[in-house]
Amino acid sequence: GVVAGVPLAVTAFRQLDPHVEIRIDARDGTPVKKGDVVLHLSGAARGLLSAERVALNFAQRLSGVASLTAQYVKAVAGTSAKILDTRKTTPGWRMLEKYAVTCGGGTNHRATLADAVLIKDNHLTACGGDVGVAVQRAREYAPKGMLVQVECDTVAQVRAALAAGTEALLLDNMPNHALRECVELARGKAWTEASGGVSLDTVRGIAETGVDRISIGALTHSAPSLDLALDFE
Repeated sequence: GVVAGVPLAVTAFRQLDPHVEIRIDARDGTPVKKGDVVLHLSGAARGLLSAERVALNFAQRLSGVASLTAQYVKAVAGTSAKILDTRKTTPGWRMLEKYAVTCGGGTNHRATLADAVLIKDNHLTACGGDVGVAVQRAREYAPKGMLVQVECDTVAQVRAALAAGTEALLLDNMPNHALRECVELARGKAWTEASGGVSLDTVRGIAETGVDRISIGALTHSAPSLDLALDFE
């Protein structure tokens, strides 16, 4: 896997025992294999055991996110596609999980609704299904210069979004042949992002269509924790 959350684990131990001695053998972003040591701790047993579960909760969870991200990044190596996270994060943990994504080599998407406008299917329905109207209203209300991105399910929606002057497209659950067509339509006009139904088995093929970005909610909502343990010597 890939380690993330080491500073949080260190803080947990020092909160319970300010005198604990800590040697960091694997910093955040470091690849590890079974049997590797991440931290070596020396201190009173009471403090170490009291902090153990909190430290492991942080390190296991965040290392799991970093490890899964690294697998996706490796799967698209050699293409131009970047691996992005989403806002599908654990409540209260968003910044931590997005940080873990970067430890795994991924790229952070918007962190809040205020970072960019993303016009999704419900927004389009609220605007009568008219992509042009949705983009126009978004530009009227959003701060000047803010990115406006449109989620598209069909090639026809992509054409409409480009005609409306949007600078970013979210291509949702499209087959690869449609992705390729949309990439060609958007070339020089807007950057493209593929999303929906992405797995380690499919991500390489999606990347090879030429999309600029691939966003994957599973990086943060479905990453298995990395198996880490605290063992006394």
